[in-house]
Amino acid sequence: MNLQWALPALQLPYLCHGHFVVRLLVLGQALAVVLAFAPGIHAEPWQRLGLISLFVHWVSLLTTICLCQLRQWLNSLAPVWLLLATVFIFEIATILVSVISHSWLQAQHPSLLASLTGFVLANMMISGIVAVIAIQFFIIHTEHNQQVRSQSQAEFNALQARIEPHFLFNSLNTVAELIHVAPDAAEQALLNLSALFRAALNAGQVISLADELKLSAQYLSLEQWRLGERMTVQWDLPEPVPAMQLPALTIQPLLENAVRHGAEQSQTKAMIHITVLESRRSVSIVITNPLGNKAQQQQRGNGMALDNIRQRLQLHFGIDAQLHSASNEGRFRVKLVLPKQGEA
Repeated sequence: MNLQWALPALQLPYLCHGHFVVRLLVLGQALAVVLAFAPGIHAEPWQRLGLISLFVHWVSLLTTICLCQLRQWLNSLAPVWLLLATVFIFEIATILVSVISHSWLQAQHPSLLASLTGFVLANMMISGIVAVIAIQFFIIHTEHNQQVRSQSQAEFNALQARIEPHFLFNSLNTVAELIHVAPDAAEQALLNLSALFRAALNAGQVISLADELKLSAQYLSLEQWRLGERMTVQWDLPEPVPAMQLPALTIQPLLENAVRHGAEQSQTKAMIHITVLESRRSVSIVITNPLGNKAQQQQRGNGMALDNIRQRLQLHFGIDAQLHSASNEGRFRVKLVLPKQGEA
């Protein structure tokens, strides 16, 4: 696996503030206690604790100062180089403090100290282990923050995208026309519109694939009344529909793009084709629609929706979910692959 691809977008936070320094001192002291009272150590533990505490705090504070001063440059690096540069700075600080400490301790207790090389290498090994652990926590913390931000943004985008004035006005105009010619259809259209708005208000929730397909069908029903014979819809669904969960409003936005950038712009009768395929490990949803007369505009509009859906899928399924899109022979194709093992 490519490390650059696997790492999230990392940004070193500002470390030189009181809260972080206090936490750093507490964690450094905890590490010093562990090292001082480790089993198998026969020297005076309290004396060791004092010396190790002093050593750990100097290394951690020196590293923090360097990271603060170099933060802007470090954040300009790719994630893998940022991590390597941070570890390098940590090791350099360890070497510097080790050399100074060895010189001072050698003058105080010549017989108790190993060679400078052994002393430095032992400290570098310990600091390397601490650095790896710290990196893991840093990556987990970053991924968590990104997921929270992505979820909040995705929910906001989903809500904003679903309650657009043009869609609301078009739907209400459709209902107004149906009231005179088909009252029952007008009532059903209002129920479909209500279901879509209810789903938009619960965009952060997880629903079954069957419910998501039903919601998508309700959306297409509204658009079918508006576009009439200009659009046809073909469904190819397995029986029964696979029992799995996915974030609400995952498929419907893809169909909205198919209508807005395909059927609406097509000069001929447009067909939207939805296919659901089930395999042993995944469920695939394939949507195809005509490109219309403004393919470039469609691709830009699709890009925003696809990025939004990718964020939500990554939050729910991790990296196992996939979303692909391509244009071929006048049709736009989107394939959504959902892993069964990622069900919530």
